[in-house]
Amino acid sequence: MTITLGALTDTILQRAAERSRFIVAIAGPPGAGKSTLSDALRDALIERGETAEILPMDGFHMDNGILQQRGLLARKGAPETFDVRGFLDIVTAVRKADQEVLVPVFDRSRELAIASARAIVPETRFILAEGNYLLLNEAPWTRLETSFDFSVFVGPTVEVLEQRLRDRWIGYGLDEAGISAKLYENDLPNGKRVVENLRDADIKIDIWE
Repeated sequence: MTITLGALTDTILQRAAERSRFIVAIAGPPGAGKSTLSDALRDALIERGETAEILPMDGFHMDNGILQQRGLLARKGAPETFDVRGFLDIVTAVRKADQEVLVPVFDRSRELAIASARAIVPETRFILAEGNYLLLNEAPWTRLETSFDFSVFVGPTVEVLEQRLRDRWIGYGLDEAGISAKLYENDLPNGKRVVENLRDADIKIDIWE
């Protein structure tokens, strides 16, 4: 399905009605364009006179030291390499909208999460939770099932995903061997897992404009 940013914004505003806090999940495989869509949707909501902020799942990557101890460093980015409980705790706190909540943000250039890097204040009406596994139908991610008021799944074709991911890792200076390892041993298998184990989403899109 193709949708315009304006139409998606309209739909979310309609669903939110008069609610003072509305949490939207934006999920999809690696390279789907979730971050780009989240940024654009936040800006579109602000242009409509609303308040909006992004809550990135990537801020909850486990530290490399823990991943090394568990033999998971090469699989960093897979579902089992995230602090799901920590993410759920933050979403629960954000849902209450009764105090400022500081959330971590992932710095991809350094491959680490920066603690308390973004503030979500009580007055912010729309929270855009963004990440690969927000709609994953596997424990412990299923604990998030009732956490969101609206969900969007972004799922381009495998060919599009592969090219975007290749471009990403080229941008970070990886050689061909490193790119192939990232793509075929981690990113694309993770993407397949997301697509094949998806809970229902309110809207599924492959392209937005």
